[in-house]
Amino acid sequence: MAQKLSIVIPIFNEAEHLEEILRQIDAVEIGMEKELILVDDCSTDGTREILENLQNSSENTAKIFYHEINRGKGATLRTGFQHITGEITLIQDADLEYDPQDYPKLLEPILTNNADVVYGSRFMAGRQEGLLRSYLANRFLTSLSNLVNGTKLTDMETCYKVIKTDILKDISLCSDRFGFEPEITAKLAKRKCKIVDVPISYRGRDYHEGKTVSWKDGVAAIFHILRFRFFS
Repeated sequence: MAQKLSIVIPIFNEAEHLEEILRQIDAVEIGMEKELILVDDCSTDGTREILENLQNSSENTAKIFYHEINRGKGATLRTGFQHITGEITLIQDADLEYDPQDYPKLLEPILTNNADVVYGSRFMAGRQEGLLRSYLANRFLTSLSNLVNGTKLTDMETCYKVIKTDILKDISLCSDRFGFEPEITAKLAKRKCKIVDVPISYRGRDYHEGKTVSWKDGVAAIFHILRFRFFS
């Protein structure tokens, strides 16, 4: 039985949302210890000051790390993965698009030995809230990833990925930006890991609200899907 969940949070310019997402994570009951690992990717909006204040608090139990230059989500996650000690690892964005109240349903397939990896799907319960073009792009990329990797996922690009830590630590990752999503999916598929997806709630941000994924990342994702399936 798992005793600890390591929650890795990559952070970039989330001063507006950071304290609220930490409050939500603290509030959710999962029946095990929660290890928070926060990695700031050289924020410039006051996020770092919030983290430093948290780090200096006598009540702080989170592990907090900083990048001195902006390196991208994949690199930020790799920094966090170096410090996980829980039996299960969960990836959480800091932007309030994803709801920590979904943790119990994300953990259940792993805790009952019905999965090695769980993806939280924004699409199983219908179309996600947010931009139509983002929705269509995600569905296309997921379909392409399924085709080349032999998977049956409904949302490859989701933030919510929950992985048995011993599996995660055995995977060598190299993507710095959003290539992380197709990379880890391809490498989990190559290892024949049992991946299941479960429906989650989701509130997509528009670009004027600070969403950082662009069309260029979508084009790059096509390259990454093919690269990590056939050439890496």
